[in-house]
Amino acid sequence: MTPGRIVNRIFVVLVSCIFAFPLYWMVVTAFNTHGGVFSIPPRLTPAMHTGAFSYVVTHTNWLHYIANTVLIAGSTVLLVLITSAMAGYALSEIKFRGSSVFFIMIVGVMMLPTQALLIPQYSIALHLHLLNTYIIQIIPFAASTFGVFLFRQFFKSLPREYWEAARLEGVGHLRYIIKVAVPLAKPAVLTVALLTFISSWNQFQWPLIMTTSHSVQPIEVALSHYMQTFEANWRKLTSAAILALTPIVILFFLLQRHIVAGVAGRDSGVNI
Repeated sequence: MTPGRIVNRIFVVLVSCIFAFPLYWMVVTAFNTHGGVFSIPPRLTPAMHTGAFSYVVTHTNWLHYIANTVLIAGSTVLLVLITSAMAGYALSEIKFRGSSVFFIMIVGVMMLPTQALLIPQYSIALHLHLLNTYIIQIIPFAASTFGVFLFRQFFKSLPREYWEAARLEGVGHLRYIIKVAVPLAKPAVLTVALLTFISSWNQFQWPLIMTTSHSVQPIEVALSHYMQTFEANWRKLTSAAILALTPIVILFFLLQRHIVAGVAGRDSGVNI
């Protein structure tokens, strides 16, 4: 191994440790004793005290918030996969006038600042009586520009002979999408599903503005309430944060290989 590669690996390890240390310290704090949190010098290894986790699970509505988040994130993922696959297929395989213009407009939506749209979006939700509902936390995110873009690129890489063979068998567009196109685009499906799930799981600003009832609020909004409730009780606060973070961390480590394959795709070029 050359000296340059050794220096490069050392640099990568150091940067990784810098980014990972806050997460590690959160784990140490959550499993520490009450006095150990404020001890000097600080304890750098977890003491494996689970009292804070037990309190968060048994004495709060944490499980209810988790159930809300799973419902919202799961519904959003399902809708995004359906809309992205349908739109991506239409833009890649169905020839119609202005398809390139529509694609450019869809990609252009990614450049819009979401904060600039909050006031008109809130006004619409108010007049439709959708505030404090699960619907307002799901439907506005039922379509993804990134998902449409990724599915379009994958479908454009599929050999045209697949569609021609399916058409000879009397298969229509919808059945072709379900039976052929989507199964072949498995990396794109997993990538869009995982990134959408993580994004929905981490939603904070939107549900904070659109909801005031604890019965429908997701886990990230609950964390902000816990910061006020637990104040300086760092053990309970970090325990709640770890419980909120664990599902997406597990999903990421299980599916990270598919994310790389999905983002890279079989055709890395952008065809317009």
